[in-house]
Amino acid sequence: MSFADEEIQLSSAPDTSVRLVLPDELDRVLPELVELLIDTVHGGDPLGFLQPLAHEQARSYWSSLRADLQTGSRLLLVAYRAHRIVGSGQLALSPWSNSPHRAELQKLFVAATFRGQGIGKALMAALHAAAAQRGRSLLVLNTRHGGAAQALYEGLGYKESGVLPGWTLGAAGERFDHVTLYRHLPSS
Repeated sequence: MSFADEEIQLSSAPDTSVRLVLPDELDRVLPELVELLIDTVHGGDPLGFLQPLAHEQARSYWSSLRADLQTGSRLLLVAYRAHRIVGSGQLALSPWSNSPHRAELQKLFVAATFRGQGIGKALMAALHAAAAQRGRSLLVLNTRHGGAAQALYEGLGYKESGVLPGWTLGAAGERFDHVTLYRHLPSS
């Protein structure tokens, strides 16, 4: 069975599954991803965007992933509960010949009403499995320094490699520090 066909059932949330979105499925899930991204950004988690996030801007972002999904250089995973997308995460595979062992986790988020139910951890486990299946043993990500996401990642074994002062800006021009984290996956 390929990873694309696999759904991972969560022991802590038996009515939730995580699966890979294939390139030809992007249009089908696009409306839900757009709404989830807008709700998340408007809820205070910027994910690289500023409020207000327009519908067309969110749609354009998700559509921009199509080429990477088609080449396999990016994986998009979604978490479902009751046939509804409640979370998402991405794995960007390094394309360089000197780093076939490396990948970056990007834009991991869960709908506010579903946080604290193990969905973020399940997405991370699925991203780790997808990375390992593709020979990636070093994972890197960045997130707002001192935020809840940092605590989640550190609880999953990620180590801090450094803090970037003022890495992002808020709507009022305020600067936010970000932290880069990494994790080595166990060899299989």
